[in-house]
Amino acid sequence: MTELVNTWWVWLAASLVLGSLEVLVPGFVFLGFAIGAALVGLAMLGPLAWLSPAMILLVFAALSLLAWLVLRRLFSLPKGQVKHFDRDIND
Repeated sequence: MTELVNTWWVWLAASLVLGSLEVLVPGFVFLGFAIGAALVGLAMLGPLAWLSPAMILLVFAALSLLAWLVLRRLFSLPKGQVKHFDRDIND
């Protein structure tokens, strides 16, 4: 298991799978995880390769949370704007 966590292409493949899953499940749930996995996969080619698996997973969690927060900020409604529905769908 530790060999898989320490392999860069596994992280990039997981990023591809999570990005594909985002297409099926909307709401930017898996997209933050996909971005986090892609960043960890690219960082595994450099300085992150020498960290322990627990630290790699911690970096993945932090990057995924950061990516999710950035996505939420970018794609949310402007502040103070609320959706109003003037008529009912059943009318």
